[in-house]
Amino acid sequence: MDILLLLIPLSLVLVGIIAWVMLWAAKSGQFDDLEGPAHSILMDDDKPLKSSDNAQHEDAK
Repeated sequence: MDILLLLIPLSLVLVGIIAWVMLWAAKSGQFDDLEGPAHSILMDDDKPLKSSDNAQHEDAK
């Protein structure tokens, strides 16, 4: 029963810290654009390789 005197305040402090971190993240814009970074890795670069870059890639093979 004595352990409850430690665990209940500790859990309340932990919940308070988690709530503060979530509010801070929401206010600082961490959740503004959730899909942008996921889509950006799927986009290809449309710039063609220069002739000097092609020569370097062929030499590497």
